[in-house]
Amino acid sequence: MDVGSATGPAVAVVGVLGTLMSALLTQRAADRSRQREQERAERERERRSDTEARRSGYIALNTAARQYLAALTDQLHALSRTDDVRDVRHRLTETRDLHRDVHAEAQMRMPERVLDLAAEVSHGLGAVYGRLKRLEGGVSRPGDSLAAAHADIDALWDRLRAMRREMRADLGAAGADSGR
Repeated sequence: MDVGSATGPAVAVVGVLGTLMSALLTQRAADRSRQREQERAERERERRSDTEARRSGYIALNTAARQYLAALTDQLHALSRTDDVRDVRHRLTETRDLHRDVHAEAQMRMPERVLDLAAEVSHGLGAVYGRLKRLEGGVSRPGDSLAAAHADIDALWDRLRAMRREMRADLGAAGADSGR
C-alpha cells in the first residue's frame, strides 16, 4: 500500500475524531459552566439563608432585650409607688426567661463584635434585675437604690441602641450608623 492511498482514510479518521472530540470538549465545557453556575447559585442561597437566620435572631434578641428592659422599668416604678408587684414580677420573670433563651440561641450565630455588645446588655439587665430584687426583698447592698437602678436602666437603653446599630451594620442595613 502506498502512502497516497493510506493518507486519504487517515485524514478522514482524523477529521471524524476531531469533530467528535470538538463536540465532546464543547459539552464538557458547557457542563463545567453549568456546574459552576449551580455552585454559585447554591452559595448565594446559603448566604441569603445565613443572613436571614442572623436577621431573625437579631430581631428576636432585640425584642427580648427591649421587653426585659421595659419589665425592669415597670418593676422599678411599681417599687417606687409601693404597688402590689405580683403582676409586674410575673411579667418580669417571663421576659427574663425569654431573654435568656433568645440570648443563648443568638450566641451560636452572632459574630464576635455583636456578641460582645449583647453580652454587655445581658450582663447589665441581670445586674439591674438583681438590684431590684434586693430592693424588693429589703436586703439591699451599699449603692442599691431606686435612683441607681433608674440610672442603670437609662444606661442600658443606650447600650441596647449600640447593640442594635451593630446588628444593623452586620446586616448591611442602610443608615446603620445613625443611632436611632
